[in-house]
Amino acid sequence: MTQVKPAPGGRMLTVLRVHLPSEIPIVGCEITPYVLLRRPDGGIFTDDVPEASAVDGYFMRYKWYRIQSDRRAAVCSVHPTEQATLQCIGCLKSKIPVAKSYHCSAKCFSDAWQHHKVLHERAISALNENGTEEEELFGRFGSGSSSSGIISAALSGSTPNLSQSSGANNGPTPVYPTGTEKSSGETWFEVGRSRTYTATADDIGHALRFECVVVDLETRGTMGAPTSVMTSRVIPAPTPTPRRLIPVNAADAMGHLDLDSRTSSFGTFTVLSYNILADTYATRSPQAIDGCATFFRRDRFSHVKKYEVEFNKAAQSLTDAIIPAAQKKLALNRLVKDNIALIAVLEAKFGNHGTENPSKRQLLCVANTHINIHHDLKDVKLWQIHTLLKGLEKIAVSADIPMLVCGDFNSIPGITSHGLLAMGKVDQMHPDLAVDPLGILRPLSKLTHQLPLVSAYSSFARMASVGYDLDHQRRRMDPATNEPLFTNCTRDFTYHRLHILHSGFIDCGVITGTVG
Repeated sequence: MTQVKPAPGGRMLTVLRVHLPSEIPIVGCEITPYVLLRRPDGGIFTDDVPEASAVDGYFMRYKWYRIQSDRRAAVCSVHPTEQATLQCIGCLKSKIPVAKSYHCSAKCFSDAWQHHKVLHERAISALNENGTEEEELFGRFGSGSSSSGIISAALSGSTPNLSQSSGANNGPTPVYPTGTEKSSGETWFEVGRSRTYTATADDIGHALRFECVVVDLETRGTMGAPTSVMTSRVIPAPTPTPRRLIPVNAADAMGHLDLDSRTSSFGTFTVLSYNILADTYATRSPQAIDGCATFFRRDRFSHVKKYEVEFNKAAQSLTDAIIPAAQKKLALNRLVKDNIALIAVLEAKFGNHGTENPSKRQLLCVANTHINIHHDLKDVKLWQIHTLLKGLEKIAVSADIPMLVCGDFNSIPGITSHGLLAMGKVDQMHPDLAVDPLGILRPLSKLTHQLPLVSAYSSFARMASVGYDLDHQRRRMDPATNEPLFTNCTRDFTYHRLHILHSGFIDCGVITGTVG
């Protein structure tokens, strides 16, 4: 919502615009409104203006309200903009937060049934581990349900006796003095006086209202009416999807690769690759230096050696070798992007089960990187990935060592850099290769590698096994590429750019893959 407050006279602090990053608040997630202000001198800014840092005698005052209706309606846990008509009694019996039990239709409930079953099993298991007998759990709520213990009950216009379960009492707990207003069957409870607000369980099912107003430091009077914005109903935080670990058979995963005596299971471990963009996006400085970290369990592996691939140094060497002196500054400006890769050689502590030579050390090479390059610089991205792969190739040849290659490559299926990773070569007619102003990719025939890399994700597509967990993962895979539909999902972009690959010398039964 946007409201413009022109100054009633003279020069003063003015609110130009207010909006929220999301219309739907989630319990436990901080809401930070975007407030655009104009200084008395005409400058535009978004910083907070507390009383202690008043601007020319003016500061900002904020208030948050919870809007409660006289007749509270239950909200669908899947579609928070819809009123609930069904409730899962199994959730109540399992002591799952009541807000997660509501659905807007029979189809909505049916589609979520498998997820409900998992929630019930986990909740009952947790209760049993804490010494609570299952019979006591079900006896507390009576025994009038169906034989399965899971039914859906129709709801009337309001929530039936929510006080029976924990987290259902949304009565006000005043944190600030006073703060209630009543209008048209609605009660406004003041719940905050700061610019930010974190929704609580008491807010579930209710809308929030944010108000801000300019205040005169001397008179303490407000300068005009408050600027306000409303949210949709607050929803509970979603229950994290249970982690599904699916062992992959070597024959399923390798497919086109020939397995030899080096492929023998020496233990099991899991691999997780993710990207936290803290350095670049959580600071005000646009010159943040990128970095990588690889974590491993010391009871499973010991550290043998590490290599640091600094692409900036590689860029300097490249320009010295092939770029004319007059173009070096321009070339370095294009090539230097502060990306690095970290390569760690680890030794397994699993023992030597099944190996032909028990005295031979079980080594593993793990590469981790973040190729953070603007999408217009396709040549630079491809050059950096090729540089990393050629370095790994040298390690593999010298040590006869299996590889894990993980990271955010910013490379979606279909572009040249992904093809180089997954297929070991590029299509020399690919339009991406037309972008090469420095000639760093020539000759194109050099854009290959001999590492027998296989995508850990694509292993699911080749598995003949069946089961709910496996089918659940397959629905998240793109059948055209055998890769996930996405590894990054935001309001504006949904794409697959984070990859985990392994060499064919690792039995894929050793690697247990997960897809979010």
